[in-house]
Amino acid sequence: MIIMQQLSSRATRDPAPSLRRKHRNSLLRLAAGLATLLAATASQAGGYFILGYGPYANQSAGTSTAIGMDGFAGASNPAKLTEADDRLDLGLIVFAPYRRIERTDAQVPAYNFASTSENDWFFLPEVGYVQHLNERWSVGLSIYGNGGLNTEYRDTTGIPGTNNNPGRCGNQPGNFFFGCGKLGFDLSQLIVAPTLAWKINEKHSIGGAPLLAYQRLKMYGLQAFESLSQTPNAVSNNGNDDTYGAGLRVGWFGNITPWLDMGLSYATRVYMDEFDKYRGLLADEGDFDIPENYSLGLAIKPSARWTIGLDIQRIRFGEIRALSNGVLNSIEDPAGKPLGSKNGSGFNWRSTTRFKTAVAYEHTPALTLRAGFSYGERAQRDDSADSVSFNLLAPNPIYQVSAGFGWRIGEHHEFNASYSRYLKGTYSGPSASAALGIGGTERITPNVDQFMFAYSRRF
Repeated sequence: MIIMQQLSSRATRDPAPSLRRKHRNSLLRLAAGLATLLAATASQAGGYFILGYGPYANQSAGTSTAIGMDGFAGASNPAKLTEADDRLDLGLIVFAPYRRIERTDAQVPAYNFASTSENDWFFLPEVGYVQHLNERWSVGLSIYGNGGLNTEYRDTTGIPGTNNNPGRCGNQPGNFFFGCGKLGFDLSQLIVAPTLAWKINEKHSIGGAPLLAYQRLKMYGLQAFESLSQTPNAVSNNGNDDTYGAGLRVGWFGNITPWLDMGLSYATRVYMDEFDKYRGLLADEGDFDIPENYSLGLAIKPSARWTIGLDIQRIRFGEIRALSNGVLNSIEDPAGKPLGSKNGSGFNWRSTTRFKTAVAYEHTPALTLRAGFSYGERAQRDDSADSVSFNLLAPNPIYQVSAGFGWRIGEHHEFNASYSRYLKGTYSGPSASAALGIGGTERITPNVDQFMFAYSRRF
């Protein structure tokens, strides 16, 4: 049952049956439009790609194409493997996110409310390894992830009967997207990258790393979307779904002058199995590949103690239908573009460019200080109703800053730590529920504190 008249917190009154019938189909269309809420598990300007991989990149706001010679070359630029010491890196990334969604100025006051995600702490381990076989060849292994965050919004209207799927939800109050119970998702990605690099000569190296990927997805509280899905039983509350896939990363590293290094890195699209349990939710029948990306990096060394890093990275989110299809696709054409179909609703994301810079200062042979700054375009194409509602569960802060240090203890041991801040900002725009006569403004206010701790053993 859908309540479409003004309601107070002290008294409620069911709307007339004719009014409920009038708006029922519109609300279902809205729900379908919101159905492809994919998980941006580590909220940042890079969509769901986390800030960086490995101890040095985390201290440097992700700047890593031509700097940061640790065991994580397979995650950034495989050719850098020839420049790192033989070593083992064991790291732990700790996320402390804050995400609050809110709807205001709706014509139906029952749907004006806010909710803060309940998940406060997440832990993401990572491993890097380097071994030089001889003067020319090096091998390594990087194990890292995109994820470690999920969202879980528990607040509801508090008014019985305000969900849009009474067959599944009974008379429960509606959540922020008109389903029932907790609303949220959990997307995690794990990548294993065995790496091989060849030092062509004293100036240049090339390398490659197959990307062996695992994904896990769970989505819940989206029952209102089922009516316009081509597979209604594969939309919401189906537990964890696992997929596997593979891609390839290649790179080049060059020592151009004594004061300038350069790096290039390219990662193919990682082709994944479909999410079968959510094929009625995600566009293209559950297809959710990891997008192609590439980067150019510079390392400028004005003196023996100082290094300045610069990166430009392009991530092609726009090539993945579940991410790039417009939010309104299934709202405007529910028969021709049902939820879960090739042209069904998506996130309305575009391909994005990120700019990263970092500085490293060797204070003593034992202590190195690092700091970085990252700016990235929002993945959302605009702030219209074709973007905002979907991205309430996938906030993308634009700016990130990082600072940290590496402390060498003797010849073989090193401890690294860093702090990063995804700067707070509010993303807002018109609600897609305007089609219902609900309307209003929807906004998300995210920020994330990130801590990294790592131990390295040099051989």
